[in-house]
Amino acid sequence: MAKKSKVIKNYIYNTLYELLMILSPLITTPYVSRVLGAGGVGTYSYARSFATFFILVGGLGTTLYGQREIAYVQHDVKERTKVFWEIELLRLIFTGFCSVVFFFVFALDGENYLIYRILLLEVIASAFDISWFFRGIEEFRITVFRSSLIKLSGIVLVFAFVKRPGDVLTYTLCLTLPFFLGNLCLWPSVRKYICKNEAKPLFGIPRHMKSMMILFIPQIAVEVYEVLDKTMIGAISADMDQVGCYTQAQKLIRIILLIVTSLGTVMLSAMSAAFAEDDKERIQNGIRKAFRFEFMISFALAFGLCAISQRFVPFFLGPGFDLVGPLTVIISPILVIIGVSNVIGKQYLLPTMQQGAYTASVVIGAVVNVIFNYFLIKRFSAIGASIATVIAELTVMGVELYFVRNQLPLKECFAPVFRYFAMGLVMFLAVWGTGKVLPKDSVYMLVMIAIGAAVYGLELIITKDEMLWYGLDMVKSKLKKKK
Repeated sequence: MAKKSKVIKNYIYNTLYELLMILSPLITTPYVSRVLGAGGVGTYSYARSFATFFILVGGLGTTLYGQREIAYVQHDVKERTKVFWEIELLRLIFTGFCSVVFFFVFALDGENYLIYRILLLEVIASAFDISWFFRGIEEFRITVFRSSLIKLSGIVLVFAFVKRPGDVLTYTLCLTLPFFLGNLCLWPSVRKYICKNEAKPLFGIPRHMKSMMILFIPQIAVEVYEVLDKTMIGAISADMDQVGCYTQAQKLIRIILLIVTSLGTVMLSAMSAAFAEDDKERIQNGIRKAFRFEFMISFALAFGLCAISQRFVPFFLGPGFDLVGPLTVIISPILVIIGVSNVIGKQYLLPTMQQGAYTASVVIGAVVNVIFNYFLIKRFSAIGASIATVIAELTVMGVELYFVRNQLPLKECFAPVFRYFAMGLVMFLAVWGTGKVLPKDSVYMLVMIAIGAAVYGLELIITKDEMLWYGLDMVKSKLKKKK
């Protein structure tokens, strides 16, 4: 029970952590969209897509790999310390190299070189991001508190200094500085969890390289269809308004997706520990519950977003972003699709040392994404990129299902799909129908959201949903312990 309680607590912490990581752009998006416009947002997103790629290369897969390796040795302080310094030294070396290359390729001169120089600070700052260590030891609370303090400062900076359509440079600086300071703020806390390291980290690096590269390849592939699509829209269509609208649609989806996938980050550590202890029963039970939880959450969020998108987008983003509504509806199925991929990939394949299967799935998905992007963007621009994203995510899910077809009880895991789909559809019809009779005033959107939540919650109660009662039982047990 204590282990289950810790997983749930860490899920809550991690959900808050992931949400706070994007708290600044989420809160400032309506303001920034109106001040900078689609073109300004597109210019920033296009430049940052390159910086994101260099951050990923500099990390060399250490985020997932480091979390998993620390989870394996989380109860051995000496081994934990040794692994931490070996992985962090690798991160520092490769990020340093990437920072130099980024400067000479993008930030030395040329169009928007000042934006790239500010983004260079973000590339450098990524070397000092040790949130993977705290996730590995299942201490999510520390990263949540760090994010809340730093991200609030970012929000204040944006509202204080971004005032005109030409303030793209200022906007970039306001988002980069909190990221840099936030990473540095984690370091004082790490001393509590490590001891004096007698081993030489440099000599321990080679033993990590092979496994890290296996995990690095899928991360590069994921980046291809999360970042390259914006780059391709800008390069092929040369329309920054299209880039801006697509960016905002993806941002809305990715924010909601964090609620769906946060369990995966928590379960990676928990499942890695179960695998290290050869507890197969715990792994199987964890996967079954994870599937059910993902379906319960993802169908509700996907249908709910589709129901309110046409009313929500004008209210949230302002004029000039009319295309975001249709794009959001097109992309929304990935909330369910990625939920499934997250359970199989991050909660099963990675903890059970099946990196090859995980790598194959995302690499194939990335190739499919690039191919469909090339042909669909040429014809449909941002709409084409949205369709390509859904096709790519379906491909990833399909390949992962193929690899685990004989390892997991998939028929049992997928049994609740039609049930949650039907419940989500009923909720959609209720919200959509309410929107048809209510005035167009944005204040009534809150009424639509409340009705959607009430309908879905009532459906869960009437059907005596397993996950709902499981969560309530956990809350009851916690209250009894406090008494």
